[in-house]
Amino acid sequence: TDNQVIAIDGKTLRRSYDPSDRKSTIHMVSAFASQNGVVMGQLKTDAKSNEITAIPELLDLLELKGHLVTLDAMGCQTKIAKKIIEKEANYLFTVKGNQGSLHQAIKQAFYTDSQSEHAAGHSYLEQQRGRTEYRKYEVLQAESLPLTEKWSKLTTIGKAIYYRIENGKELIDTRYYISSAQLSAKELANHVRSHWAVENQLHWVLDVSFREDNCPINRGHAAENFSTFRHVGLNQLKRESTLKASVRRKQRRAAMDTEYLNKVIRA
Repeated sequence: TDNQVIAIDGKTLRRSYDPSDRKSTIHMVSAFASQNGVVMGQLKTDAKSNEITAIPELLDLLELKGHLVTLDAMGCQTKIAKKIIEKEANYLFTVKGNQGSLHQAIKQAFYTDSQSEHAAGHSYLEQQRGRTEYRKYEVLQAESLPLTEKWSKLTTIGKAIYYRIENGKELIDTRYYISSAQLSAKELANHVRSHWAVENQLHWVLDVSFREDNCPINRGHAAENFSTFRHVGLNQLKRESTLKASVRRKQRRAAMDTEYLNKVIRA
């Protein structure tokens, strides 16, 4: 996992709710190595609001030196940034309204004429599945940004503009980022896309191939344990490289072929 993007994100096990004791559904926070598609670790939290406290505990379990840790706006917290720096890694956070002062300061920096002239940019056009999307990324140095002293080693601020035409409708979305790494606009674009891998290559696969959202197990620690087993199983299926096939096809092959099952276990 040398110098990889480590994407951290949470996922709710939707059918883990137990109506008999009215406990909330289980929420698992996972660390996903985007380049090789491996789950590095996971930790249970009782509710979405507790993801902020679970992330530092998960970070303590991981070897992160030299990596870039990416988090969505929920994880954009000064204590989490400090923890990542202490682990000798860098961070890249999405900034939204939950950090109102920081969010406003970044918007102002990009909208100021004297600053925007120095913004480095990178853009490209993507067409897939009947949707056309134009993406533009800009970065600025964070040295002149207010509040930098609150964020450990804050170096780069970023802006992403998404313009797309979908079903004949025009949609525009603007997002902002902060990072302790010295990033170019192209590197920011690549790292933001790498973070999406936790949704596309982990959460989506868990739902479609492992049917995680349909699993009604909720007694004791069973839901958490089964979630961990799925992560381990997904890691092994991806590591097994003799069969070039989807995760679902590998699952079926392992269920019918003991010899192939042994290859998956020993991968």
